[in-house]
Amino acid sequence: MQIIAKCPDCSNNWLLESSAADRRITCPSCGRLFKIPKLDEVCKAVKIIKKSKGMIYVDEKGQTYA
Repeated sequence: MQIIAKCPDCSNNWLLESSAADRRITCPSCGRLFKIPKLDEVCKAVKIIKKSKGMIYVDEKGQTYA
C-alpha cells in the first residue's frame, strides 16, 4: 500500500510506502518536518484502500481521502 502525503508548508504531494506511517518525514522540496499518522488512525482509509487497491491521501491534520 502507498500513502500520498501533502506537505503543510509547500503543498507538494509525496508518494510514500506504508512503512512511513507513524513517522516524521522531511519534505524533499522545502525541508519541513511533518508527521505521517499511524495507519490505525486512518482506519476508514485503510478499509477503502483494501477495497479499491489504490492509494490514500492523508493531509497534515490526519484527514484521509481515497
